[in-house]
Amino acid sequence: MILATTSDFLWKFEWENANLLRQMGYTVHYAANMNEPHYLPGREKLQALGVQAHHIDIARSPFMVHYNQLALHQLIRLLRTYPIRLLHCHTPVGGLLGRLAGSVCRGTTVIYTAHGFHFYKGAPHLNRLAYYPVERALARLTDFLIVINREDYESAQHFSLKKGGHIYQIPGVGLDLSVFRPLPKQRRLILREQLGVSGRECFLLSVGELNENKNHRIVLEALAKIKHARGSLKGIRYAVCGDGFFRERLQQWIRALGLSQAVTLYGYRTDIPELLGCADAAVFPSIREGLGMAGLEALATGIPVIAADNRGTREYMRHGQNGFVYNPFDADGFAAGIEATAAMSAAEKEAMAARCRASALPFDRKYTIQLMQQIYAEADRRQRRWWHYGHTG
Repeated sequence: MILATTSDFLWKFEWENANLLRQMGYTVHYAANMNEPHYLPGREKLQALGVQAHHIDIARSPFMVHYNQLALHQLIRLLRTYPIRLLHCHTPVGGLLGRLAGSVCRGTTVIYTAHGFHFYKGAPHLNRLAYYPVERALARLTDFLIVINREDYESAQHFSLKKGGHIYQIPGVGLDLSVFRPLPKQRRLILREQLGVSGRECFLLSVGELNENKNHRIVLEALAKIKHARGSLKGIRYAVCGDGFFRERLQQWIRALGLSQAVTLYGYRTDIPELLGCADAAVFPSIREGLGMAGLEALATGIPVIAADNRGTREYMRHGQNGFVYNPFDADGFAAGIEATAAMSAAEKEAMAARCRASALPFDRKYTIQLMQQIYAEADRRQRRWWHYGHTG
């Protein structure tokens, strides 16, 4: 069973893992809140792809105690009904409930992928007080702990896992470099024309859910500073792909800052590779990222990234080499990065594109798949030993 909080997590991030498990002979179940997000298909799509989907009332926030208590009981019931031999849990609340449920279901091997601990360097002190003791305690209920950046790997070394447990670092969910790659010049020009973007305009693109952590506000502030200094934003266009509860607030900020002519909210899109291929740069201002696949996907298409400095982007961003990196709250910095991008010559863009593509190569999904094959094979061996010795005394 793969466990997460939302219905779209599996086919967005874990589909390769589901395929690996099926190749090993496992029937794959997926437990999540099938009502979230409301704007995407849930259980029906997963079942059509051969995964047995189950709704549980899990909530993203650990403070929604009523729903998460209910989800814990539902999860334990699922683990006992089928029964589940391998439980791979994701997201903070999924990791909490999954490991608690696994601890009361004897014989279940528990894998947890931490997509970014909440007690990262620079996090509010309260985060370390609240999250670190919980993660340390839950590690004792974990057979395999998987992290996706060096900072979290070093933090995890202080944890004690279940007897015989292992800690692994993988390069995220892996990039599909056959999908995220530079667009042919002619195709790029055609798509820009369809989007209403001229060849001379600097087209900036952000991809991600519209929430507080994604920090789109800082980009709007940077654009407002450029507009004030220049007198206009002529020659600069900014688009945001994604949906979420911050959409209305973003629209209000855009109007209040006088950016309606230059900024467009595209909403949820399924053509992200081509949109990135049309852009001159991606803007990735997240306050917190475990790794940040949106940044890597942009680099793989050969465009620079104007990024916030966080433990995820530190894995691959190099200021001045494959983009520009600034403090997440530095509007002046982001403004400078946008101006530097807009001022690049054709030769500078070509050289930067080559460096961008090269910096994404180590995150090719083939490396993630190789590591996950090893992890699942070890988990399978552990299961077989348990069923042999557990049932023979």
